[in-house]
Amino acid sequence: MPRIRQKPSVLSAVETRALEESAFPAIFGPEEKIPTIVVVHFPELGKLAAMRFIEWVQQNPGGVISLPTGKTPEHFIKWVQRIVRGWEQADVKAELEAAGIDPTVKPDMKSLYFVQIDEFYPISPNQQNSFNFYVQKFYVGGFGLDPQKALLIDCAQIGLKPGEKIAEVWPDNHVDLSLRYRQARGHQEERQKAVLESVDQWCMNYEEQIKQLGGIGFFLGGIGPDGHIGFNIYGSDHHSTTRLCPINYETQAAAATDLGGIEIAKKCHTITIGLRTITRNPDCVALVIAAGEAKAALVAKAIESNSNIRVPASSLQELPNARFYITRGAAGQLGRRRLHVLETSEAVSDEDAQRILIDLSAATGKRLVDLREKDCQSDKLAGLLLKRRAESLGELAGMTRDSIVRKIARGMERLENKTFLHTEPHHDDVMLGYFAQVVRSFRQSSNSHHFMTLTSGFTSVTNDFMKEQLSSLRGFLKEPDFRSLFEEGYFSPGDSMTRNRDIWQYLDGVAGQDEKVKAEGCARRLLRNLIETFEDTWLENLEERIAELENYFESQYPGKHDPHYIQQLKGMCREWEAECLWGYYGWKCDNVMHLRLGFYTGDIFTKDPTMEQDVPPIVSAMNRVRPDVLTVALDPEASGPDTHYKVLQALAAALRVHEEQGGRSDLEIWGYRNVWYRFNPADADVYVPVSLCMFSTMHEAFMNAFMSQRNASFPSYEYDGPFSQLAQQIQVGQYQKIKTCLGREWFNDHNSPLIRATRGLVFLKRMDTQRFYECCRELRRSVENS
Repeated sequence: MPRIRQKPSVLSAVETRALEESAFPAIFGPEEKIPTIVVVHFPELGKLAAMRFIEWVQQNPGGVISLPTGKTPEHFIKWVQRIVRGWEQADVKAELEAAGIDPTVKPDMKSLYFVQIDEFYPISPNQQNSFNFYVQKFYVGGFGLDPQKALLIDCAQIGLKPGEKIAEVWPDNHVDLSLRYRQARGHQEERQKAVLESVDQWCMNYEEQIKQLGGIGFFLGGIGPDGHIGFNIYGSDHHSTTRLCPINYETQAAAATDLGGIEIAKKCHTITIGLRTITRNPDCVALVIAAGEAKAALVAKAIESNSNIRVPASSLQELPNARFYITRGAAGQLGRRRLHVLETSEAVSDEDAQRILIDLSAATGKRLVDLREKDCQSDKLAGLLLKRRAESLGELAGMTRDSIVRKIARGMERLENKTFLHTEPHHDDVMLGYFAQVVRSFRQSSNSHHFMTLTSGFTSVTNDFMKEQLSSLRGFLKEPDFRSLFEEGYFSPGDSMTRNRDIWQYLDGVAGQDEKVKAEGCARRLLRNLIETFEDTWLENLEERIAELENYFESQYPGKHDPHYIQQLKGMCREWEAECLWGYYGWKCDNVMHLRLGFYTGDIFTKDPTMEQDVPPIVSAMNRVRPDVLTVALDPEASGPDTHYKVLQALAAALRVHEEQGGRSDLEIWGYRNVWYRFNPADADVYVPVSLCMFSTMHEAFMNAFMSQRNASFPSYEYDGPFSQLAQQIQVGQYQKIKTCLGREWFNDHNSPLIRATRGLVFLKRMDTQRFYECCRELRRSVENS
């Protein structure tokens, strides 16, 4: 039986004020088993959590807190630091009063006890990607906590002898948990078994220390891709305590960026507090924050499900002060709220009707035209739709079907005499988002295309990849023909013709299936990049640089924050890949722009873009290209990586400036989404048919062009493989849903061979500038105030 709350929930002053300002000014129950407050966007999420934290600390001096790591708490940390450091400032006092907080009682941060939630094992706390390092930097130091009152997880101390290093016990970071229950074989395993026992004992002692403090009083966490809280993954016992445990693939993939690649993440285990550690104190304020549509299904399951080990967050239901703070997108699948919106809206839009009926068609496996009222009776939203719209079910289903057919027809249109400016946060976003539509528009010779990547993307390039490339270049430098290129000035900086020749060399190798020819193209570009980075044209000096770089990449731990020149070199590898991709279709380097916006630094928290630094380069490119069609990765709620959300901030601001400077006011904007987040079919305006041939082309081009990404060192939690195959999987799923709505006969018997060949669909949202600004209206103030 599900556990029952010990006493009813009572909202705090901060929560009451936030609820009044929410799009949902009420707590929905009993369907929602954890009280939930919805805010407009990701930054506001952090602000609400920070205000509730400050309120709690005021009321609980000397309390026990446990706060999260990673990117989720970015704005929470920024707001708490701003409040604590600027307590006496008038603007801070005004913010506090507006949130319902007494500005006369400064919270005593030194009085608090801190509990670290989790840590990778084995990892040194000196590594910048360890959670111990994070906690000490942002919480102990950043919040001004007392280090003596912090319970931290230091893997380099647990069970080790004086002078012994953790890497000596666990070579290659491989921890064999089977040693817990089997006999050791040899001296090394005997030592490892002893250390494992010490770690388990330490975990028990850590749990006891938390218990002696009275349990956790304030817990803040995110929710992982499998629903995990802390590192309590799907299937964790709700009575679990602090322990060393393995993690599943979804969690490994989410951790890959922190650890320097999935290869490292798959070797790591974690030390985590348990679900019972969080819920032991019945008065614990336990907050879970989540942003974006990508989290909507997880959030709905956590809030609406009965207590079950398949849903780790459901363990929080027994806490009266447990809360979910989420964005509108993350609330998108909460059933009672969807009903509330439908009940209270002045009118039910065609888009809302289409969303409901498409979902119903997919759920029942019936064509839209075959839906009957009994199908609607089993679906609350569909039943309410029929009450609120004057049309019959048949008329609404016909309207939805006709709308889908029109969207597919738009996806088949071929634009002519258009100038396209394709923008992307990272170098493969356009390909993974709407490659079929790009290639189709290439076929009209009257169109021109420009490609603009806004960040360097260096975080996606591993040290091992760089070592391989440098080794290859060293080999080519021994060949007379390659050295003669250097002597004849082939690598002169700024020579666009020879830059294009690098690409043609590589693509000749692709066409001829000649690995050496391909490798020489890569080596040429890498040497050119070294010359540009180090501003050195002496071959002997460059050979010394290669040796230094090989030593650097060999000696650094994966995931370490690289110095600027290493970031530049890694980013240049990504830029080379993008040029190779578009070179497939004859576009030269001049058509491929690399903006390297300054907000992208590789820090734990990516900076917000600014009007002074990040917007002018985009405006300059727009003014130069003067596009008819502008494409954007549409992620206004940070559903995917935070870089996508911040790039959208900069693009929205730049477009306004471009218009003010005489740019086209009738610009057409295509919003796309990719492997990180998707459109609901009703939200898209264009459905682009994708054939098996196009899937094959996309995958082959991805594997050939994106050399650093072939092995998916930083994969999606949904798929363990190249992103091109995940993109195909997504587009096939979108097609299957629409095929259910229209019926297979519509596709199979169509008079167009393109439709008969369709096996996938790309969804796009086509907008004018005003509609685009409406999508991004909450972002404008953020970038203008940076």
